[in-house]
Amino acid sequence: MQTIQRSYRGLSLLMDLNWDRAIFVGAIALGLVAGSFLGTF
Repeated sequence: MQTIQRSYRGLSLLMDLNWDRAIFVGAIALGLVAGSFLGTF
């Protein structure tokens, strides 16, 4: 149980530190999808 709690804490810390990068990657992916959708017209 302690191992699960430690790994969860570590994952939570990693997400807190890299949250802006995840949003950045998501925005790029959304832009690519929107561009390909508009390019089909």
